[in-house]
Amino acid sequence: MRTRPLKVALLGCGVVGSEVARIMTTHADDLANRIGAPVELAGVAVRRPSRVREGIDPALVTTDATALVKRGDIDVVVEVIGGIEPARTLITTAFEHGASVVSANKALVAQDGEALHAAALDNGEDLYYEAAVAGAIPLVRPLRESLAGDKVNRVLGIVNGTTNFILDAMDTTGAGYQEALDEATALGYAEADPTADVEGFDAAAKAAILAGIAFHTRVRLDDVYREGMTEVTAADFASAKQMGCTIKLLAICERAADGQSVTARVHPAMIPLSHPLASVRGAYNAVFVEAEAAGQLMFYGPGAGGSPTASAVLGDLVAVCRNRLGGATGPGESAYTQLPVSPMGDVVTRYHISLDVADKPGVLAQVATVFAEHGVSIDTVRQSGKDGEASLVVVTHRASDAALNGTVEALRQLDTVRGVASIMRVEGE
Repeated sequence: MRTRPLKVALLGCGVVGSEVARIMTTHADDLANRIGAPVELAGVAVRRPSRVREGIDPALVTTDATALVKRGDIDVVVEVIGGIEPARTLITTAFEHGASVVSANKALVAQDGEALHAAALDNGEDLYYEAAVAGAIPLVRPLRESLAGDKVNRVLGIVNGTTNFILDAMDTTGAGYQEALDEATALGYAEADPTADVEGFDAAAKAAILAGIAFHTRVRLDDVYREGMTEVTAADFASAKQMGCTIKLLAICERAADGQSVTARVHPAMIPLSHPLASVRGAYNAVFVEAEAAGQLMFYGPGAGGSPTASAVLGDLVAVCRNRLGGATGPGESAYTQLPVSPMGDVVTRYHISLDVADKPGVLAQVATVFAEHGVSIDTVRQSGKDGEASLVVVTHRASDAALNGTVEALRQLDTVRGVASIMRVEGE
């Protein structure tokens, strides 16, 4: 074993960063044996140096992150501060000064992955980010390495624990959205401002990363279609149960049937109870991968939190340190296919539409005519009515999103349709 330690700079010492530092200290001997050299925490950049950080030598703490990554003797920079800046500048500066980077920054990788990979390649350094997607679940490396010889056609997953906790509570207890959100906040699963989670921004960043890796093409955050889950109601869950389904917020990345384009989207969807993702409870994550040779694979586990995310960071740290000792770098960006990202209108799936209509003869015929005129075939219809008002639930066969949107707009123009109560895609069949 080499005796000179590999030096690690830690940017950020919050929930994840402090756990990374703790594991590096308490498992130092194991890490050294697995890597082939000891690893040493050489500096910790923070915003509030006066805060007590148990187990970390105060002499290592600094507020000057730029000076830390420029030192020249740093082998690996671990970035867990999040956000776009100053993280982006610090990472590129680290590359320029001879350090590889391990990051948990999904937003930055989704937005600027191409430039970051280019900077790593130009400087002969590694960029690893397993922790950016699904916490402790090994997902990035299997897609990037284990399935490198296969052709992935679809990635379908629950990649946000907060939203899954909320939807699971609504499903199992009958709670409304706000009640379930309040419970998630009280238990620490939801932030004080849950917008990034419940509006799908967090999941969209992860979808962009997964699509890029799975399909060997560049997919940016702006390419991902996104819908939040704040409009999901108890009535939607009641309808889902009647269909033998539940509702999940899904990240869906697909290769087109002709192989000439890809799509990436995040939105609530009904999935059959028979699908493996339907049984994912609480704040857990799970991702379902469909590949030509490997078939169907599912990755499941805790998708957030200090310890799970730190586990993924440490896994990358070990890999990067091994590469450094061997004088090599791991796999970088693979975007050789250069496939375009198709708009949401091209996506083909099934739909569940709930309409509030007048309870009188001929309404169903009018509605059916609108569907037919827009080329959307109806699978089932369920109607209930009382005192002149009725609810009409239509489930379609597969149709394009553009055709469905045209249908809904036309339905809203009918005098007999008083409102479109909800539209939900049906996936995983």
